[in-house]
Amino acid sequence: MLCIGLTGGIGCGKSTVAELFRKLGAQIIDTDVIAHQLTQAHGIALPALHAEFDAAYFHADGTLNRAAMRELIFSQAAAKLTLETILHPLILQQVQLQLARPSTARYTLLIVPLLLQSPAFLAQVQRILLVDCSEALQIQRVMQRSQLSAAQIHNIIAQQTPRATQFAAADDLISNELDLNHLALQVRRLHDIYLQQSSIND
Repeated sequence: MLCIGLTGGIGCGKSTVAELFRKLGAQIIDTDVIAHQLTQAHGIALPALHAEFDAAYFHADGTLNRAAMRELIFSQAAAKLTLETILHPLILQQVQLQLARPSTARYTLLIVPLLLQSPAFLAQVQRILLVDCSEALQIQRVMQRSQLSAAQIHNIIAQQTPRATQFAAADDLISNELDLNHLALQVRRLHDIYLQQSSIND
């Protein structure tokens, strides 16, 4: 099945775009959702995480405190590497399992925020779809949905793949600067292209 890697910076609207594609019949695999599942109660990543990180980075029930961990990994590169070394192979395993399952969908969207920094996930996709908007909009949207400050969001953006690099790598682009109708029109156009591409792959 045709697999498109959906990526973009924080606050660019990847989840909104994915939901529009889902309504058109695409299969959606979200690596962030998988990461949540791996670190929830009884998640298979928890034993390895507990072995590497202090209790301050977990809730009372033993599940991962994502806010505390986010703050840690954006201030300490070694902690970020440790977290990725534990989670990425487990996420990749789940992605491959989901891709292998029979599906009535004609194509799959694999959502990977840091796709261009992740060769193992890049190897799973045939095209790259970038969802983009201005940094000012990114900060505004993330502040509306979270308790992060503008400075914290700017720091996250600074550690993600530069926009110019994302543009250079992308096969397809969706601009999320305007309203939902404008977004839906772009999704519909790409959906038709992906259906044609999936037919060629057949």
